[in-house]
Amino acid sequence: MSKLFDAFDAQSDVLAAWLDQVPPADFARPSVLDGWDVRTLLGHVLLIRQGLARVLGTRSDEPRIPAAEYVRLYRRDADLIAASTRETAAERSPAELIEALRRPRATGEVGDAVVLAGPRGPITARDWVVTRIVDLVVHCDDFSRSLPEREPVPSVRPALAAAVRSLAEILAAQAPGRSVEVRVPPFVAVQAIPGPRHTRGTPPNVVETDPLTWLRLATGRVQFADAVASGAVSASGLRADLSAHLPVLS
Repeated sequence: MSKLFDAFDAQSDVLAAWLDQVPPADFARPSVLDGWDVRTLLGHVLLIRQGLARVLGTRSDEPRIPAAEYVRLYRRDADLIAASTRETAAERSPAELIEALRRPRATGEVGDAVVLAGPRGPITARDWVVTRIVDLVVHCDDFSRSLPEREPVPSVRPALAAAVRSLAEILAAQAPGRSVEVRVPPFVAVQAIPGPRHTRGTPPNVVETDPLTWLRLATGRVQFADAVASGAVSASGLRADLSAHLPVLS
C-alpha cells in the first residue's frame, strides 16, 4: 500500500502549501459545508489525517464491512463526525492546524486485507486508506469552492485517480448491474445499474464526465440533473439517469 500512502501524503502536502497562502482572515469565512467556516474544514482534514494513522494501529476479529456499505454509515454518524471535527479544530489557529497537517504520519507496515477497527465498523486496511484519500481529495475541492477567487487546490494525480476509481467502484457495488456504463476518463469505466445486460458493441446507456464533476456527483455536491443540464455530464440512453443512485456517500 506504499503507493496509496504516498498519494495521501503528497495531496496533504499540496493542500498545506496552498493553505499557507490563504490570508488568516479568510479562515473565518463560511465554507461550502453548512455550519463550518474554512478553519473548521481544515480541522476536519486534520482529523482525517490523524484518524488514518490511529486506525491503522487497531485490529478487529469481526467480518469486514465492504467499502460500499461502510461509506453509507457516514450520514448516520454525521453528528459524531461534526463533534470530532470541532474538537480537533478547538481554539487552534490556522497556522497551528496547518503545522499539524504537515507532521509525519507514523504508521508501520500493514497488509491490505488486515481488518481494522474503523470508526464506523471493521474495514480492511486497504479500504480504510482509500476512503481517507477520497475524503481528502473531496475536501480539497471544498476548499477551492469555499475560496473561489483563489486558484484551486492542485490535485495530485495518484490521489485523484484513487478517489475517482473508488467512488465509481462503490457506485457499481451499491447499484450492481450491467445496463449503464459510467465513464470517468482517463481513470475508470464501470458497469452498474440493474437492467438488461450489455455484451458487445457500443453500450446503449452511457454516462461520461470529468474527474472533478464525478467527485462532486458521487458526494452530493452537485445534482445529476444539474450536471447534465450544464453539459458537465454526457448521458445517453433511456437508463442513463443516475439520480436515484447518487450520492454514493455524503
